[in-house]
Amino acid sequence: MSEFEVSDIDVDFEDEIIDEFDIAPARLTIDLGALADNWREMAKRSGKARTAAVVKADAYGLGLEDCGVAFYEAGARDFFVAVVQEGMTLRNYAPDARIYVLSGIWPGQEKLFFENDLVPVLVSEEQLAFWMSVTAEFGEHPCALHIDTGFNRLGIPLEDAIAFADDVSRPASFSPVLVLSHLHSGDTPSSELNRRQLESFQRVAAAFEGVPASLAASSGTFLGAEYHFDLTRPGIAVYGGEAVGGVKNPMRPVAKAEARIIQIRDARKGETVSYGGTTTLSRDSRLAIVSAGYADGYLRSLSGSGVPLRGAVPEGAFGFIAGHRVPVVGRVTMDLTIFDVTDVPASKIQAGDYVELFGPNMPLDEVARAGGTIGYELLTSLGLRYERRYIYPDD
Repeated sequence: MSEFEVSDIDVDFEDEIIDEFDIAPARLTIDLGALADNWREMAKRSGKARTAAVVKADAYGLGLEDCGVAFYEAGARDFFVAVVQEGMTLRNYAPDARIYVLSGIWPGQEKLFFENDLVPVLVSEEQLAFWMSVTAEFGEHPCALHIDTGFNRLGIPLEDAIAFADDVSRPASFSPVLVLSHLHSGDTPSSELNRRQLESFQRVAAAFEGVPASLAASSGTFLGAEYHFDLTRPGIAVYGGEAVGGVKNPMRPVAKAEARIIQIRDARKGETVSYGGTTTLSRDSRLAIVSAGYADGYLRSLSGSGVPLRGAVPEGAFGFIAGHRVPVVGRVTMDLTIFDVTDVPASKIQAGDYVELFGPNMPLDEVARAGGTIGYELLTSLGLRYERRYIYPDD
């Protein structure tokens, strides 16, 4: 039996206060001050149009409640969610805001919309007919109309919507407070399809004269005043992501994801790393194994080798620690990722330190591109294991 006995350890937990964030395997910092500043910047760029806040998908993975409050306190009074349950949650934090539900309404949800004062965005002729029957029975309630101007996703067909606008037989209880559409190529300013959709939506806005209109999400807001109409709907931009390709991102970073180093190990030249042995070390190396993987939304496609994407995009993702960019080595696994920290001075790094997966030093969209995707997916793929810390504007 070893001379070292468990009883030799003197441990007293009674008075110890531990901050879970400081010891978490993976952690996420959300700067609500930056979030609010980004919303104000988009409001400024929206000119005379009102500016909404899009908080669907749990506010792009960053927390509907906290982000909703930050937007509301910054001045947002129009919000967009994807489903009715998100709207019900948000209503607790934005008491007098107008909350639009982008997926519309289904039979059986009427009570939820009326009791929580939610605005369904009617996305099809079937939903339109159903809503008219609801208001005929229960009385007037605001709605919005989504018109398809070329996306071929959701929306009432353009010509049908214009005909409906001129239909004198539509019931008086039907009272849309917004008509909207969505650009499919707004992130590519040079695309001629943007102009085509704009011209189609101008016809819609004219047909529904007197009803506020909305076409621009984040990318559309950057296209200029013609696209703003009465209300803009920024999403990814307010969360710090790129809205337009090929230009410098003017928004402040909002989220920083980090993973803790479990072990730093030495490996020799010629040895292989991670599943499949797809990386063979070209030098003696120091490897940091961190506690985050694809179960935490750090996608397998970010791997340094051994995934199909590396045939098209040769370089995998990088992390950041102690002033150095450090590459992912081998395959990202479910709970662990390996970074090459050979070039980081040994005195500057140790087990227990944190590698930044994305954040101020590793831009969200740069990491996303290494995984063959976009910042939207990285944010909305964040798993449940991140310990979260919110930085409030007054902190």
